[in-house]
Amino acid sequence: MRRLGYFLVIFCGLSLLYSCGKDTDFDKSLLPGKWQNEQRKTEFERYISDGTGKSWDEADDVTEAEAQKFEWTLDQADLTVIYLGTGDSSGIRVPKLYKITELTSTNFKYKDDYGTSQAFQKVE
Repeated sequence: MRRLGYFLVIFCGLSLLYSCGKDTDFDKSLLPGKWQNEQRKTEFERYISDGTGKSWDEADDVTEAEAQKFEWTLDQADLTVIYLGTGDSSGIRVPKLYKITELTSTNFKYKDDYGTSQAFQKVE
């Protein structure tokens, strides 16, 4: 009987760990639009429904027309952004991986592998 009790405790513990580790499946149709960084109000990211986008910081005197271009994909909570090289023919592509923690029609939050979080509000 004691063995059964130990087995049940271990089974319940493993079940709890598995359910907590599951990724959330975010609706990628909520991502397209212009997002403003909540802390640094001059930083913006625009996600376009065709899987492209751009980011810029108006504090650096960069407009949306001059923004850093990127490609993006979203799989459950995993956001992959590949920043594209500018002004040369080298085809430089710099991938960044993020984990989305919130995505609604008005709020967007993600963090990177180092624990750095970003929070945005939709402005368009």
